Amino acid sequence: EMVVGLLAILKSGAAYVPFDPAYPAKRIAFMAEDAGASVLLTQARLLPDLPETSATVICLDRDASLWADAPATDLKPSAGPRNLAYVLYTSGSTGMPMGVAIEHRSTVALLNWARSVYSTEDLAGVLASSSICFDASVIELFVPLSWGGTVFLIENLLQLPVAPFASRVSLIATVPSVMAGLLRLSRLPSGIRTVNFGGEPLSQALVQQILQLNAAIRVYDTYGPTEDTTITTFGRRLEGGPATIGRPIDNTQAYVLDARLNPVPVGVPGELYIGGAGLARGYLGRPSMTAERFVPNPFSNEPEARLYRTGDQVRWSENGHLEFCGRLDQQVKIRGFRIELGEIEGALSQHPGIREAVVLVDEDEAGHRRLVGYVVSDEDHVWELRDLRAFIQRRLPRHMVPANFVRLTKMPQTPSGKVDRRALQMLDVPEPKAETPGFTSENPTEMALAEIWGSILGIKSFAVDDRFYDV
Repeated sequence: EMVVGLLAILKSGAAYVPFDPAYPAKRIAFMAEDAGASVLLTQARLLPDLPETSATVICLDRDASLWADAPATDLKPSAGPRNLAYVLYTSGSTGMPMGVAIEHRSTVALLNWARSVYSTEDLAGVLASSSICFDASVIELFVPLSWGGTVFLIENLLQLPVAPFASRVSLIATVPSVMAGLLRLSRLPSGIRTVNFGGEPLSQALVQQILQLNAAIRVYDTYGPTEDTTITTFGRRLEGGPATIGRPIDNTQAYVLDARLNPVPVGVPGELYIGGAGLARGYLGRPSMTAERFVPNPFSNEPEARLYRTGDQVRWSENGHLEFCGRLDQQVKIRGFRIELGEIEGALSQHPGIREAVVLVDEDEAGHRRLVGYVVSDEDHVWELRDLRAFIQRRLPRHMVPANFVRLTKMPQTPSGKVDRRALQMLDVPEPKAETPGFTSENPTEMALAEIWGSILGIKSFAVDDRFYDV
């Protein structure tokens, strides 16, 4: 029903704005109001968890009788190339999520490129495991449906080994951390021909692990912000080959520039600017932010040509491929999720007991990345870490809630008076744990679960009412 709903919206000439019902109600309410949504397409079972809205509510299951007698003839196209196709909300550096507005022409350009790369056999069985709130879903759903392939919906990639259709899956798109988890559980199904990676750096070790399981699988590293319709660059990774995010896809240009928008030499890092058919219209209702990130293209003769400033640092290799070097701002990727640290800091600062908050990414000995919140309390307020976590969970999606919080009496500062983030990163971060010092129980099942959690998460302390994903 979800896929049917998306296709119906696009066919009608409207644009879809996806909301995850697991998001906090305040966030959903903000996005609905910010997008000016006139219709809410949903299912009856989700209504109790959704905020009040002035939009017309249509339930695909409850209201099916309303269109049961509608004609089955094909509708004439209602949308042109410059009409909106969808708006995806991303974490915003301003402290609130921002809607990225993508037009039909940009999506069609992506679909046409995909057809030139993927064969009929590749698209015969595409696994759709990404939330429709993220742009990876555009590839997983619309590419196979546009070119005669089959989509297999699954809630989580880790469920693939026991899925009844596992042997029919030919293409998977995911992030490296999730694939690593899948390989710890099981081998890849024998029918898989292609694996697309994106969202976070792809290690050569993971590439080699996949190719050693099945040398016939093609492994691709893809790169692209939501502002450039899912995929900007695309490169095949080989066993023993270099780490690369490839070259620009069709009708896309990539420029590596210095602070004055001058191209830098091969091998020299610079900021990646993107131009071409995939560029978004901009940020919905935010003209100043759109003007800041989408700038005039000095390398084009077309009067309206633009470039998108990615904030990513890259460099050209001698073979004409791009190498990813890192971020130039506070945007991070955790398990493929794009997160603006400033948005989390803004949410923390709304707590009445917090005077100052900084959020950074910490990496443990096993290489797992996690968010850590450093907070300075208001002297007049006393609060517990559990209450602070609950406060944040009411405002941010689960993937943006810090895994740990560190109390400080004051923030370290640079000589110029700014927060010294490097000094914070040098602090010893205690392991995330429950408020209680340990876990004991006379119930053998509870003790067994505690041991399992401890071995998986590397944490020794739990409270009996802790939730696995919170820990």
